[in-house]
Amino acid sequence: MSRRKSAAEVFDALGERYEEVFGQVPGQIEALDWLAARLPDGARVLDVGSGTGRPTAETLVRAGCDVTGIDVSAAMVDLARARVPGARFEQADVRTYTPPPGGFDAVCSFFPLLVMDQPEVAAALDRMASWTAPGGYFVMATVPGDIRGLDIEWMGHAVTVSSLSTEDHLARLADRGLDVLHHHTAVFRPADDLAGPEEHLFCYARRRP
Repeated sequence: MSRRKSAAEVFDALGERYEEVFGQVPGQIEALDWLAARLPDGARVLDVGSGTGRPTAETLVRAGCDVTGIDVSAAMVDLARARVPGARFEQADVRTYTPPPGGFDAVCSFFPLLVMDQPEVAAALDRMASWTAPGGYFVMATVPGDIRGLDIEWMGHAVTVSSLSTEDHLARLADRGLDVLHHHTAVFRPADDLAGPEEHLFCYARRRP
């Protein structure tokens, strides 16, 4: 059996290939349009798991936001800096990242939590909720399910994934002071033989003042 790879190793290897396959997920584009319409010019936004910078950071920079992206993959950070020079990107892990004082007007989390253990997923949700300033927005997407330590092959790589159920995501966000304004699931079918259909959960939430 192949050795299970860390998220950094997987995304260092995928590089721009990830954007080619997952750069135009309809639910993510809709979520970004929804968020951008609600943020004032200069809003401070954190993009967790920023990847190549597209579509999230690029969309929000165009909307006039002050965007910071973090990603565990050095290769992704390099690509993002080249693709979206109007944002700041740093190599950092959501599990250990220290935000600036005051947090952010919005935090985006599109699929960065899957290649970790289930308790780490829960803790990362708590951390991101705490980084969202009062009245700010938290927008996320993931592959939902009560999953812990599942070994799979994804995009040609052996990885171990975990997640929480839809109900657990919603309850955890509510318990951490966020009102879930909208959520839905949708099936995404990548146009690539190395990635099968995925059920995606999208949540739009706002932190209570």
